[in-house]
Amino acid sequence: MKILIVDTYYSAFLNKIYAETPRLAEQPYQHQWQTLMNQCFGTADYYSENLHKLGYEATEIVANCQLLQWQWAKEHNVTLQYNFRWRTYRGLSIPWLEKNWFYQILLAQIKAYRPDVIHFQDPGGTDPSFLREIRSYVRLITAQIACPIPRGANFSQYDLMLSTLPHYVQLFREQGLNSQILHLAFEHTLLNKLSKKSVPYSVVHVGGYGPVHQERTELLESLITANVPILCWGYGVDYLPKNSPIHNCYQGEAWGLEMYNVRHNSKIVVSKHVSSVADVYAGMMTLYESTGVGSLLVIDYRKNLPDLFEPGKEVVAYHSSQECVELIQYYLAHEQERIEIACSGQQRTLREHTYYHRMQEFIAIVKSHL
Repeated sequence: MKILIVDTYYSAFLNKIYAETPRLAEQPYQHQWQTLMNQCFGTADYYSENLHKLGYEATEIVANCQLLQWQWAKEHNVTLQYNFRWRTYRGLSIPWLEKNWFYQILLAQIKAYRPDVIHFQDPGGTDPSFLREIRSYVRLITAQIACPIPRGANFSQYDLMLSTLPHYVQLFREQGLNSQILHLAFEHTLLNKLSKKSVPYSVVHVGGYGPVHQERTELLESLITANVPILCWGYGVDYLPKNSPIHNCYQGEAWGLEMYNVRHNSKIVVSKHVSSVADVYAGMMTLYESTGVGSLLVIDYRKNLPDLFEPGKEVVAYHSSQECVELIQYYLAHEQERIEIACSGQQRTLREHTYYHRMQEFIAIVKSHL
């Protein structure tokens, strides 16, 4: 069975990597692709690498990385067609020709690879008409989502919708779609790539600061006001008011391996789910990333959290910002207890929540729908 994973990366991350890697865009496709995978961004090549271990042929495509995709098209003699559009320039409508490269190259890749299963990691932005077009080249079209569902998103062409969030699964089933739970995970081989600082951070947060993260922003600001020694990394800081105390603790963006190293070198990682997305459930990637690297995770309590980690023994869960402050202060003062819970959390992740475990679950689900 051949499996093709179609992913998209944040533009800020892609711009950073190409800006910091001289002449990367001039390199062959495989070199550019491997350079991106080595950054350990998102799910990187964790699906394909673990599917290989299970005996399946698989690879990832970073569909929105224009320089990478154009290189593939060049190497495979794909001629891109132009679309004619009218665009407004200084108040005048002018004719405009542009290359609709995204779907043209992706379609060529699908035709070349001929997968049995094509799996989309960003289904909200995929055109349903494109899925209808590729139907004759694949046996099963699947997708996974645990982020905000874009307004007007149409998932009707997917054969199977996967999510770590139970209410998403219920929603999809109510829409007449096949849907099942598939949790997120941690890639255990990352542990060989991490390095320890001589002096660890006390408390860190790595994540987003946009409008959808308002509750998390308020939590972080309350921690700072309470003199919790926290440092913050992430994207979207420009959305914060200028008087937000987070600016005083902000250390910049941290993507991929850098993000893992920040968490690996912290005593405590604090985070909070986005309620408008997660509802009453736990499911964010931080659950597995932070426990996986061996830090104590302090996170908001959720209905299904005990199914994933045991609160108080493998992670620490809070119900309010005040309780969060008190728990962080307690575990900073009680080093041995903090270490014991962090170690237990890491053991649970390595025992049950790695991508090797998830890909076994993924294959079982996929086979039941083929």
